[in-house]
Amino acid sequence: MAKPLDPDMFDPMCPSSAMPIQIGDKWTAMVVLCLEDGPRRFNELRGPLRGITPKVLAQTLRAMERDGLVTRTAYDENPPRVEYELTMLGHSLFTLIAAARAWSREHLPSLLAARASYEASADASLLEASRDHIQ
Repeated sequence: MAKPLDPDMFDPMCPSSAMPIQIGDKWTAMVVLCLEDGPRRFNELRGPLRGITPKVLAQTLRAMERDGLVTRTAYDENPPRVEYELTMLGHSLFTLIAAARAWSREHLPSLLAARASYEASADASLLEASRDHIQ
């Protein structure tokens, strides 16, 4: 028999809660990759990050700056110019990102097959439940 779960097993001070790349974070790793070759302006980042809204990119960059992953440099020019650049801490994420990409290349087909199987099973269960409800 499995041991009951401790309701306090996830300490609020656990380092995992402060990780800049969490499961489900869609943009941070991609922004890191975009900044690999040096500083970029906001609109330069938007190009390869198809689908990101300006609001989400601004939030992501702000969070990355807060976490010490990027620096934001505003130049006193007309029009104003702002550039974002990885810090040493930001550069340290390349190893983690490379490992995640390697894992994905190896396991993505299995993951997608599992999702498809789950969805088919869930759809069949939903269809069966709706038939039972009608009868």
